[in-house]
Amino acid sequence: MITALRRIIFIAMIAGIWEVTSRLSSLPEFMFPSLTQVLETLFNGLMSGQITEAIGKSLGRILIGFTIAIIVGLILGYFIWRFKLVEDTLGFVVTALQSIPSIVWFPLAIIWFGLNDFSILFIVTIGATWTMTVNATSGFRNVPQLYQRVAKTYGSTGFHFLRTVILPASVPQIISGLRIAWAFSWRALMAGELLGGGGGLGQLLEMGRSLGQMDLVISVMIIIAIIGTIVDNVVFSRLERNVQLKWGVNQR
Repeated sequence: MITALRRIIFIAMIAGIWEVTSRLSSLPEFMFPSLTQVLETLFNGLMSGQITEAIGKSLGRILIGFTIAIIVGLILGYFIWRFKLVEDTLGFVVTALQSIPSIVWFPLAIIWFGLNDFSILFIVTIGATWTMTVNATSGFRNVPQLYQRVAKTYGSTGFHFLRTVILPASVPQIISGLRIAWAFSWRALMAGELLGGGGGLGQLLEMGRSLGQMDLVISVMIIIAIIGTIVDNVVFSRLERNVQLKWGVNQR
């Protein structure tokens, strides 16, 4: 409660400083819009459907790309953990690929898929896959040997061993990986839409820039920050905390 109150007061202070500064500033409104102007643009955009349509497109893309990244990351993570040869080869390459910003893949994506949704989906998927792979590998690798020896003593092997021992024991680290991968894919999505078009919040940002409507640009930035914060705090952070409590990794 105290934390929420502090945050509200802090945001109110920033809003007040922003409003006063913009009104006292000699800069034109299209360069430094006031908070009230931004909120008015945001409200009109939501009512007209312009911003809500862009939100729908962006969320649709990230859900597809993020889901693909999770599946691919878990599969790659399993093979890297399971086979020494794959760890020495693919594992090394994944670590190197993880350091490449996802937007760097965009020129290749345009050549391979054209300037369309597939290019954006590609960089969203790439943005999350390597992080998910590294975290899944680490999660599988950190499963206590005691669990594995006990399970094998009782005859658990193959898929049963993976489903009942490895996956459940590595869930806390996989959840942490999901949270990080989401942040990477969300940033990659915005960059891809900003450059690639095809609608979405990123494209709305580019439209605002080309029309000189900084109130629209800041409105979209607020929406991007709100969605990112909601997903991180309400979904992943809460999920991570609950899993850690349930698994006994952390105590309330």
